[in-house]
Amino acid sequence: MLFTKLLLAHLIADFILQTNRWVLHKETNKVKSRYLYFHVVFHFLVTMLLLWDLSYWKMVLFIAVSHYVIDLTKLYVTPLFRLKSIPFFLDQFLHLIILYACAYATNFTEHTLSLIQNIDWALVTAIVFVSFPSAIIMGKLLEAMSDKIELDHKSLPNAGKYIGIIERLFVLLFIILGRWEAIGLLIGAKSVFRFNDLKESNNRKLTEYILIGTLLSFGLAVITGIIYANS
Repeated sequence: MLFTKLLLAHLIADFILQTNRWVLHKETNKVKSRYLYFHVVFHFLVTMLLLWDLSYWKMVLFIAVSHYVIDLTKLYVTPLFRLKSIPFFLDQFLHLIILYACAYATNFTEHTLSLIQNIDWALVTAIVFVSFPSAIIMGKLLEAMSDKIELDHKSLPNAGKYIGIIERLFVLLFIILGRWEAIGLLIGAKSVFRFNDLKESNNRKLTEYILIGTLLSFGLAVITGIIYANS
């Protein structure tokens, strides 16, 4: 419960109470930005309010100071990255590590080892397989057909690959939950979105290629889900 409250406070202060104006001002002025300090103070206050226990003030102060250091570091290293999402996720990861360490400070090693020992490695393997390995396998299986399809240069780079990965993850999730009807809904939704593109292109080869790719993608996910469910 302690970790949950710390995480909730982080989500409220970092994503709800922090406006775009604050973010832009911090990126421009960095250590001189007053909003950086407002942000840290808000983190402290929100966390204390959710915990509602003054005995935690030292821990919350440590979290606030570490949050300041991490955020300030991110402001200075972000320009070094081409993709701004990388420092963002690194920043959030470090915040979560701090919250986890504070929440389980008294039994950090035991709790961490327990989490590792309870990892469902079969599930991890299934998730990994339906992501990039399945995308590569599909690429090899459809290689001969893809050479006969005219490329649509208006498409986003690798969009099809990532759409396939996401849909297979959903299919795997639905099978684990035993919601097979949701898979049919997913196929129907994808068909609706694809209908206009196929109608406008009036390309039978493209239609057949997409249909084969979709069935192959769903098939790999279904087989993986069945194997995991019966393992």
